[in-house]
Amino acid sequence: MDTVNKIALVTGGSRGLGRNMAVSLAKKGIDVILTYHSNKQQADEVVEEIKAIGQKAIAYQLNTADTKSFDPFLKQVTEHLKENTGSTNFDFLINNAGTALYSPFAETTEEQVDDIFNIHYKGVFFLTQKSLPYLNNGGRIINISSGLARFSFPGSSAYGSMKGAIEVLTRYLAKELGPRGIAANIVAPGAIETDFGGGHVRDNKEVNDQVASVTALGRVGLPEDIGGVVAFLCSEEGRWINGQRIEVSGGMML
Repeated sequence: MDTVNKIALVTGGSRGLGRNMAVSLAKKGIDVILTYHSNKQQADEVVEEIKAIGQKAIAYQLNTADTKSFDPFLKQVTEHLKENTGSTNFDFLINNAGTALYSPFAETTEEQVDDIFNIHYKGVFFLTQKSLPYLNNGGRIINISSGLARFSFPGSSAYGSMKGAIEVLTRYLAKELGPRGIAANIVAPGAIETDFGGGHVRDNKEVNDQVASVTALGRVGLPEDIGGVVAFLCSEEGRWINGQRIEVSGGMML
């Protein structure tokens, strides 16, 4: 990786929204380190796509629910950076990795809540904390929330409330990291057609139609609606946006 290039770390960058974020960042001239949970082949495809754009990229396996894996993961990343750039540091952290949970409140188990907490809150909290020594001053943190933190659909109580917690955390990050010139923001997608949650929005016509009917722009979101917003927040033009929640939903549930 070239020292003149900014570098972004994108968790869950092998598919769906994360893949589009990684590619969109590369199109802005940013080198990318991405993580994948289990599908190395998909991750390698994204790496090749980014290299074809002319940026550098590498993929590492990471389970963001397992905080014990963060130290060895960051050791891998920083050793790679030191070897290739002369510095252990990177510029942007995009906490995108996550899974869906569709479960009625009355039937949601403690194990399900623990899983969602570990992935969507605890993992984000501690990966960000452990990344701070390697995040350049003037860098950016972008956390991914959901429209479900603002409006309510039955079955998303655990997921939506964890995303609400991340939104509050992000404001604290913005406040506490301000002295280092690090901005922290939330991007909150509306319903998007991906394989997320088993393709819940993409493949279920009834869900798809219902979402479109409550969205001002009259359709369900696509991954390419989101990635460019994340890339913009990492650009020089986005430097003065801080502590904000940007919902990217086409005007859902207005």
